[in-house]
Amino acid sequence: MGARIGIIGAGQVGAAAGYLLSATPGISQIVLVDQNEARAAGEAADIGHAAAFGTAARVSEGDYVDLAGASVVVITAGASLKPGQTRLELLHQNLKMTDTIIGQVLKVAPDAVLLFATNPVDVMPSIAVHRYGLPPGRAIGTGCSLDSIRFRDRLADYLGVAAPAIHAYVLGEHGDSSVPHWSSAQIAGMPVTDFAAQLGRPIDAAMQAQIAEEVRTSAYRIKAGKGVSNFGIGGCIARLVKAIVADEQSVFAVSTCMPELLGVRDTCVSLPHLIGARGASAPFMPRLNAEETEALRASAALLSSTIADGLQSLQKA
Repeated sequence: MGARIGIIGAGQVGAAAGYLLSATPGISQIVLVDQNEARAAGEAADIGHAAAFGTAARVSEGDYVDLAGASVVVITAGASLKPGQTRLELLHQNLKMTDTIIGQVLKVAPDAVLLFATNPVDVMPSIAVHRYGLPPGRAIGTGCSLDSIRFRDRLADYLGVAAPAIHAYVLGEHGDSSVPHWSSAQIAGMPVTDFAAQLGRPIDAAMQAQIAEEVRTSAYRIKAGKGVSNFGIGGCIARLVKAIVADEQSVFAVSTCMPELLGVRDTCVSLPHLIGARGASAPFMPRLNAEETEALRASAALLSSTIADGLQSLQKA
């Protein structure tokens, strides 16, 4: 018997994640929950028809009670970015709704791993940890796992190599203060800059800045073109859920709550974690150069302030 997965929010992101998860080995049931029951029912039927071509996953619409026994509950519900808006600006639009969702989920699936894709994705895990007492490893933000893939994809395109050959991470906020970890990026066991130089495609400081900016603004450009960014994050969600269900202990740059980082208290940023059946491990702190250290500290401080603001707002409600 495979795992049961819940998805809260049957919009474009939830539907993309559900579709990809329907073809994921080890998953037998996917439950879509949405305030718009007709939307959830329609997406469940459509995804289920696709799944029937090659997998046995059962896809259905449901309510919170149907999440009982779920291994993972993915939370995608909420307002999405509008042109010119940052992820942190969505805080007060999505905060109370996410708080309510967490409470409802934990009533029926107290042992589930919660995976957050609702923006600001680095703030939402703190609600589960600070207001509901969930262990940090069971409240995971997709964080910079998508940014890291975008980083590798951009490097792969520039260098003309396969993305899986590149080991590179983005750390910090899933947003404008993200930190591409250039000093640890590697190909063929050597620094990516050394590999690029030998290939005749050098990556100087200007090119690093250009690539970093392109990675940070990927979602904005996608939304400008098609109105929504759903397949990239849907694929990210599906990959993380697969790692949890299969107890892979694979490494991903996800965000979890941490009591202190680089002198910043109570923050939630992306660092490398092992992902398996119990959720995320404690974060691993990679070696950083001086510039990266200061950038990560600034990102952590920005999120610490935003988290404090959000929690204070909920306490007053």
